[in-house]
This record gives sequence, C-alpha cells and structure tokens, in this order.
Amino acid sequence: MSDHVQTHIGEGLTAFVTFSVADHYFGVPVSRVQDILTPDTIARVPLGPAEVRGLINLRGRIVTVIDVRTRLSLGEADISGPRKCVTVESEGEFYTLLVDGVGDVVSLDEVCREPNPATLDPLWCDVASGVFRAGDRLLVTLDVERLLNIRGKA
Repeated sequence: MSDHVQTHIGEGLTAFVTFSVADHYFGVPVSRVQDILTPDTIARVPLGPAEVRGLINLRGRIVTVIDVRTRLSLGEADISGPRKCVTVESEGEFYTLLVDGVGDVVSLDEVCREPNPATLDPLWCDVASGVFRAGDRLLVTLDVERLLNIRGKA
C-alpha cells in the first residue's frame, strides 16, 4: 500500500511530512520523501546495527528499513496495528523510516524555526535540525542525512 505525497508551498515556507514515534512529533522535509507505505514484511538482516530493522522490496528495489524508535532510543513499540514507513532518498539510495504513525504534510514558516533547545537529548541534537511550535505541540525536524548516519551508513 502506498500514498504519494504532494504539496504546494509559498515563499519562506517549508513543507514537512510529519510522523509520530513514542508520542513525539517529528518531521522531515517533504522534498526528501519518496513514498509513504505500510510494510507487508520486513526481512531481518543478521548481525546488522540495531537501528536497521531489515530490508523490504519496494517495487523491485531493495530498501533498508531504519527503526526510528531504536535510532532515537525511544524503547519498544507498544502500538496496535501496523507501523508506517516514510521512504527517503540519500546519496542515490532509498531508506525507509519505520515510525508509529504518519500525520499530515504541514507548511511552516522558516522564521518560526527555533534552534535545538539546550535540554534536548544529545542523541536527538545530533539528528535534529530545529524545532517548530505547531499548535500545542513541538515539531522536531530531523536532518535526514544525520538520521541515516548509522555507523557510517546503513
């Protein structure tokens, strides 16, 4: 199952695909997102890094599945139903981010981006590009390249 993401944004706005992981609200730039899907099966990779959940076949292409919960030290999933995947491209390769749920595409004004708070977990500081206030929640925007930098790449 696949939903293609499209959005139109104005000057000074950046569009983010939002998703949740362990009751936290994250976003990645929509320009980096290739696909959103619910994986049927994930093939395990023996002796791979803990963050690498496995591999999926996405329309004939082998894609590495990165478990965002594990990558951000958020513990095991305790959700009912299937988890979702947000597929991104990095250096010509596709990776899919395993998340608890996918939200909306939101367009946010870059002048509202705040730097990472001093109290943000150091692991998160390494992968976050900033924070936005989105209603009554905080949206932590993730830098895809740094998020995928798992022991020198997955």
